[in-house]
Amino acid sequence: MCMVIFAPIFAICAFATCGGYYGHLQVKVDCAARRQSNFTISIDFGYPFRLQDVHFKAPLCDTNSHEILFLDGDFSSAARFFLTVGVLAFLYSLLATVVYVFYQNKYLKNNRGPLVDFLVTVIFSFVWLISSCCWAKSLSDIKKATNPTQVLLLITACRAQENKCAATQEPLWSRLNTSVLFGFVNVILWFGNIWFVFKETGWYKTGQRYPTRSAFGKRASEMRQRLHSESSFDQPGESFSPHPSRQNSFNQSKKDFGQHIHKQVSFNEFQSNLTLPHAYLGKPVFHDMENKAASQGPKIFVDEM
Repeated sequence: MCMVIFAPIFAICAFATCGGYYGHLQVKVDCAARRQSNFTISIDFGYPFRLQDVHFKAPLCDTNSHEILFLDGDFSSAARFFLTVGVLAFLYSLLATVVYVFYQNKYLKNNRGPLVDFLVTVIFSFVWLISSCCWAKSLSDIKKATNPTQVLLLITACRAQENKCAATQEPLWSRLNTSVLFGFVNVILWFGNIWFVFKETGWYKTGQRYPTRSAFGKRASEMRQRLHSESSFDQPGESFSPHPSRQNSFNQSKKDFGQHIHKQVSFNEFQSNLTLPHAYLGKPVFHDMENKAASQGPKIFVDEM
């Protein structure tokens, strides 16, 4: 939306303030050796700022003749580049506005429209940046070349100390300063519009359709798979969908299994205690014939439990 509303407006402001500029500089020369010494010199310049073609006549105080002088510098390339970018950006923004409003379905068809719009927006963003920087540097040089002090140094009569020279009117730079400001506003506007145009492309939609999972998300999915597998092992006949009762049944089965093991261990201990009584085999006792005691063999003592 910002592209449709603000881009044509700021583009017009940028190239209109640059292309329609007109500057005027006026200086006065007072020759001490001549009776008619009050001479006024007017210097006019403007777009495309070919200052080397701007000339003016200055009086020679020693004689009654004049000299023709030229300003220094040619800044037409930067000014024309800035104005061309502004005009092309204005035309493209108008075309994009018409397509957005009346041909929205054709614009989104096969993803060609958003891709072309994205590439053109990126190109215009960098071109606006380059042209604005070049124009800002050229404007600084134009101000130096048309500085009254610099212009007075070009006049031969002003180099003599007995003559008096002064600037009576200086050019106004507010309009050109505004053009530089509008240039950088367009830079911010077009760079900011890159994100909105990128959201319409298939690259952004593909990234939203298949989002990347973080390490935490992978770990959580692994834990869920483990819980599903454990619940399905206890009840294989049912589905693998998670249910709160399955976790309770799993805990109950583990408790019953532990009780069964405890009973088995206690039964083994009970069997180990049920052993036969220990038999004590003593030495045999022999009785002599006199006592008439017959040998009865060994006696067995049994311990009572």
